[in-house]
Amino acid sequence: MFSPGQEEPSAPNKEPVKYGELVVLGYNGALPNGDRGRRKSRFALYKRTYASGVKPSTIHMVSTPQASKAISSRGHHSISYTLSRSQTVVVEYTHDKDTDMFQVGRSTESPIDFVVTDTVSGGQNEDAQITQSTISRFACRIVCDRNEPYTARIFAAGFDSSKNIFLGEKAAKWKNPDGHMDGLTTNGVLVMHPQGGFTEESQPGVWREISVCGDVYTLRETRSAQQRGKLVESETNILQDGSLIDLCGATLLWRTADGLFHAPTQKHIEALRQEINAARPQCPVGLNTLAFPSINRKEVVEEKQPWAYLSCGHVHGYHSWGHRSDAEANERECPMCRTVGPYVPLWLGCEAGFYVDAGPPTHAFTPCGHVCSEKSAKYWSQIPLPHGTHAFHAACPFCATQLVGEQNCIKLIFQGPVD
Repeated sequence: MFSPGQEEPSAPNKEPVKYGELVVLGYNGALPNGDRGRRKSRFALYKRTYASGVKPSTIHMVSTPQASKAISSRGHHSISYTLSRSQTVVVEYTHDKDTDMFQVGRSTESPIDFVVTDTVSGGQNEDAQITQSTISRFACRIVCDRNEPYTARIFAAGFDSSKNIFLGEKAAKWKNPDGHMDGLTTNGVLVMHPQGGFTEESQPGVWREISVCGDVYTLRETRSAQQRGKLVESETNILQDGSLIDLCGATLLWRTADGLFHAPTQKHIEALRQEINAARPQCPVGLNTLAFPSINRKEVVEEKQPWAYLSCGHVHGYHSWGHRSDAEANERECPMCRTVGPYVPLWLGCEAGFYVDAGPPTHAFTPCGHVCSEKSAKYWSQIPLPHGTHAFHAACPFCATQLVGEQNCIKLIFQGPVD
């Protein structure tokens, strides 16, 4: 893209610098059909050999579509703001040796580094669902500083294969007091920074919308309304550990390299699984030993799999009794305490990026039965995630199922071996 002589390449022999990772909410460690190429459940952003960033340079006011096309076909990156049929503002971008740019969207064209499709709640097979996606083909771009502290910033919209971003007549756009143009994408890019970082003490922040030039706005009345929200001058588009990015159909979690360094790993979660199985929890009725299946078999219900009553938290092996004629199909009466509620298999949450601490897996989300540490369960139980065009609700990070119940999660009660 740029000639090597323009800058110093990053040292090839050193460990590559990781800026951070994007993890798609609703997947438990991999896509249902497996991760393939640029389509996967998590994407690491590394410092590139040569800088790939761009920055605004020349502004052109043009009066004909031909003139606009002439500028945007010069081979430079550009953003076109169509004000009317006879007036377009084209902002040319030039190479920025100090930043790297990464693009996210639904398109499989080469400018997209990370291909994201609509998340189906419940971790179902993704081939059978979406008739019309609401995720933009070129949804957003993340620009990382190549020098420490490697700050990452998010912007709405991505450049297409012709290196252009077009905001048509109907798109929300405006001229700022300082003279520069800005706009919003059709369904918008929303961001939420948790208060206090991504730790067990964190509290959910406020959802905001990010503009094409990276300014922060309050949310529009509905997702694709023409009228923009109010400018929030006290906030920035800088991503921090635990920031959530919503693309209207998929939500991404941003983890910084430092945050991941202190977070549990897949090996750690496997060790926790082995530890809980080594304690030989038992079904209090059948007295058979229970065991969480291996991480590689997380879709198949196994004979020894623990099941739980989600109203009380008592853990059992699978059995077919306890149906109540006055209860719903999946509701059973717990033999231990007679509480009536959903009875589901328990699944270990395997995506380490969603854990806020390294605690043992003691809590399950309701109603899906994904199990993780207490602090992680309580954190995600209080996070309102965008749903559809104007609703928000808490969801399990491992399968995107909408959470229900008083607390959205339940403490599990395991019975140890009687011998």
